[in-house]
Amino acid sequence: MKNNRRDFLKWAGLAGLSVAGSSLIPAFGSGKRTTDTSDDYLTGHKSRSGRFNMSGYCAPKTETVRIGFIGLGSRGPGHVMNMALLEGVEIKALCDIVPSNTEKVRKRLEFTGFNPTLYSGDADAWKKLCDRPDIDLVYICTPWNLHASMAVYAMEHGKHVAIEVPAANTLEECWQLVETSEKTKMHCMMMENCCYDFFELLTLNMARQGFFGEIIHGEGAYIHNLLESNFSKTGYWNMWRLRENASRRGNLYPTHGLGPICQVMDINRGDKMDLLVSMMSRDFQMNETAKEMAANDDFYKPFVNNPYRGNMTTTTILTNRGRTIMVQHDVTSPNVYSRIHKISGTKAAALKYPEPAKISIGDKWVSDEEFKALEEKYKPAIVTKVGELAKQVGGHGGMDFLEDWRLIDCLRNGLPLDQDCYDAALWSAIAPLSEKSVASNSVSVEVPDFTGGNWKTNLPVDILLEKGGTTKAIRSLPPRTK
Repeated sequence: MKNNRRDFLKWAGLAGLSVAGSSLIPAFGSGKRTTDTSDDYLTGHKSRSGRFNMSGYCAPKTETVRIGFIGLGSRGPGHVMNMALLEGVEIKALCDIVPSNTEKVRKRLEFTGFNPTLYSGDADAWKKLCDRPDIDLVYICTPWNLHASMAVYAMEHGKHVAIEVPAANTLEECWQLVETSEKTKMHCMMMENCCYDFFELLTLNMARQGFFGEIIHGEGAYIHNLLESNFSKTGYWNMWRLRENASRRGNLYPTHGLGPICQVMDINRGDKMDLLVSMMSRDFQMNETAKEMAANDDFYKPFVNNPYRGNMTTTTILTNRGRTIMVQHDVTSPNVYSRIHKISGTKAAALKYPEPAKISIGDKWVSDEEFKALEEKYKPAIVTKVGELAKQVGGHGGMDFLEDWRLIDCLRNGLPLDQDCYDAALWSAIAPLSEKSVASNSVSVEVPDFTGGNWKTNLPVDILLEKGGTTKAIRSLPPRTK
């Protein structure tokens, strides 16, 4: 935790500096900081016996969920506006290192009557938000390296936490999230929105109903050309995402493709990951891009000749039940966007990308008419209840609203969350574990069991809304003004 807080202070201090005049990559640190080499990375720092099991845990009902948001750059404002539409929600506080970000969101909230307190400007502003006794949920949308330390602090101060992906950067941080959630009995949910996309929900329900038979294999990915955005001076605050790619060599952003596959396979709830192997191509584009840009702009000189991660990282995972998962990561090549989302079973299979999504029975794709019939037959209750509203509100096609609605509905009804601290830790851990494998010439690496053996008896997540589903939208978003 001391190291994490020092990282934050270092980061926050950069906000007032001239970026062009600083040595950017060294300021963020080297790849060594993300690699845990201690012998206890598989079991954590403490004995796993006797710990409280957060899987399936029902926190006391919170009729009105009072929320504080940390991080209002790219992802945060959308979540604020989603929450502002729901009954049983109060927006109590907004925090961002950039003062204008908090003020913009406050203005957008004026139609709701909420008057949140604004926190900004200094390195400890987010702690002041977490210290407040009138907040139930802290929603974290900051750069990756700040997620875990903020979440741990919030839980230690009696708050449930929702964290944008990934929840942690290191194995040390993954264990901290698990141990703190168990100790405090505060929920720690990584907000993996792709678990709430419509085809992913459909295939999860189909898997639950046995449509695919025994699940054999799954594939996910994050293939998204962010080369221009990563090198843009205005793309990500202080170019934090480029810093991640310039100091870490592995599968850095696995959870979008991995999360839905883990739910289909009941990972942490009937199966677990045993080991993984990661292989990475060399960097064909990032350093070359830095050189080209530095030739015309001295701003980019610190980005030249850094050990950039390669274009494509491929991670393969073996589960305890003998099933396999493949996860890919490429944010620099000129590919069409894809998360793959492939499910292969003994009776049927599904494939989302390239779109349109497809379902096969035997070795043939079903017809459009048959696909529509399957969609209707296996439509999850959450889509029936909230799907059309989610599409109207938007946010990645509606999945952002679905995940926010579901979180609030679970908290208000005292229900277990779809994703718990063990999912947050495991899905995030794939990044540092892949770094271990890549650094060791792609040897296999054991995957920690963050559940402490409880994966054998933990129950699958509920998407059928057998309980809950009572939270309503009580207002609509006003038209956006320029």
